[in-house]
Amino acid sequence: MAPKIEVLVPFLLCLATAFIPSLNANMLESDEYLRELEREYDPYWWQKYHTSIIRNQAAAFLDPYAISGNFTAAISMDILGKNGGRRLLKGKNKGAPCVATNPIDRCWRCDPHWADNRQRLADCVMGFGKNTKGGKGGKYYVVTDPSDDELLDPKPGTLRHAVTRTEPLWIIFSHSMVITLQQELIMAGNKTIDGRGFDVQIAHGAGITIQFIQNVIIHGIKIYNIVSKNGGMIRDSETHYGHRTRSDGDGISIFGGSNIWIDHVSMRNCSDGLVDVIMGSTAITISNGHYTDHDHVMLFGASDSYSGDKVMQITLAFNHYGKRCVQRMPRVRYGFVHVVNNDYTHWEMYAIGGNQNPTIISEGNRFIAPENRFAKEITKREYTEESIWKNWQWRSINDEYLNGAFFIESGPELKNRPFSSKDMITAKPGTYVGQLTRYAGVLPCKIGHPC
Repeated sequence: MAPKIEVLVPFLLCLATAFIPSLNANMLESDEYLRELEREYDPYWWQKYHTSIIRNQAAAFLDPYAISGNFTAAISMDILGKNGGRRLLKGKNKGAPCVATNPIDRCWRCDPHWADNRQRLADCVMGFGKNTKGGKGGKYYVVTDPSDDELLDPKPGTLRHAVTRTEPLWIIFSHSMVITLQQELIMAGNKTIDGRGFDVQIAHGAGITIQFIQNVIIHGIKIYNIVSKNGGMIRDSETHYGHRTRSDGDGISIFGGSNIWIDHVSMRNCSDGLVDVIMGSTAITISNGHYTDHDHVMLFGASDSYSGDKVMQITLAFNHYGKRCVQRMPRVRYGFVHVVNNDYTHWEMYAIGGNQNPTIISEGNRFIAPENRFAKEITKREYTEESIWKNWQWRSINDEYLNGAFFIESGPELKNRPFSSKDMITAKPGTYVGQLTRYAGVLPCKIGHPC
């Protein structure tokens, strides 16, 4: 992420990580850095910060186990054949069937008329981000111009102009394009960025910042080669602009946001993280993504001292963590993360880590360990003695371990929760992951055909 505008600064903390060698800790993880950012907040951003706390607390679920349990039951029913099993229609390859291999995709992908009702996509989100509507109900905004030359007075037809409008918008594209952001793209709430139908790439510049806002969907775009930028005067809404400090080089930075859904994105090689979620963000689903060529892949919770991240609830589902991923898939502080039916085909250090007592439920994932015999462990508890982390709730349910991979569980056994015996045959075992994640990443959708 990037040091945010005026008050954005705190959220920007993530940005700083871009300056540090890949195996070092993110600058945004420094408590002093966070305090410095907070000192730079102006009244505008303080107001947005306090408003976001109230909204994010309202967006969080009182019983996160129930939401994660319901999600796994839905996956089970889908694969076991309730409502017809996998949907096979005329598909994206001429003469071949459309195969929607997981319940999120089954909601929309095999409809040849998907482009006539794009906003139906908002009904398909599952997991903790299930109430996300993005720009549903708003007008369509067509991006026609890939330039990003005006940061204070964005040119109509550009992505920056679209995301800074006040009203809800469903943002689509007129043609394939590569957008090189001159500074971080600071979004207003109630927006969907929908790249379906074209090859939309955000590359070689700054990344996307979702700060102190709600209701954002990002779907069907490629994000890669994101770099840190110097900052400056940047517009974040129709009615406000301000000074932003240096951005940190995150692909997508979620800072104090809620009701966020990131689906079918392909990401690689950003200066900092691919996706960072910090400062009390919650009600988030990250699904069907393909992630490669990165060290610090996902950071959820930036500071050991910021207990506000206890409200954080995130679902990771049907993602593929692929070649040359090193660590942090994710790395978590505080909060509750449901990691369900993801494919971990590569890591170099570890797959899932964290500290500060996060709850991590790993369910139905496939873990293929690297050849390095010292990197077979999936989990890593950082900077914490076993006498402390042994009480953290880290559970592995129906995961598949290959090539010597192993998951060290901790905490009390799950009892009297929605993870019933029915759910556990369910979500589906890790042996199904190859099928469930078969179409992870950006889809080659063509208008007038199933996707």
